Amino acid sequence: MKKTRKKVKIRVIDRLLTAFIIMLIVSSPIIVVYSKSVLSKSNIELERMKSKIEKQETMNESISMKINEIASLSNIQDIAKEYGLTYQNDNIIVVK
Repeated sequence: MKKTRKKVKIRVIDRLLTAFIIMLIVSSPIIVVYSKSVLSKSNIELERMKSKIEKQETMNESISMKINEIASLSNIQDIAKEYGLTYQNDNIIVVK
């Protein structure tokens, strides 16, 4: 007796489904690596911006300290004496 093999016909939907699953398996690691690289790039840019902000805050604080030092009463009195100006209490007007 001869054994006869039956040909199993794979339907088009089965082929498409198989191809889709294979593409999904192949592309998922690529997508994961890509998304991690984008996240890493964003984190690097975030750290750069934090560094710039930190430098600017330090500079602002330094400038603020200089302004307070220059605007102090003792400094103003020293500069007034240097230019020959006098402090007269009668000339001060308080505005309410």
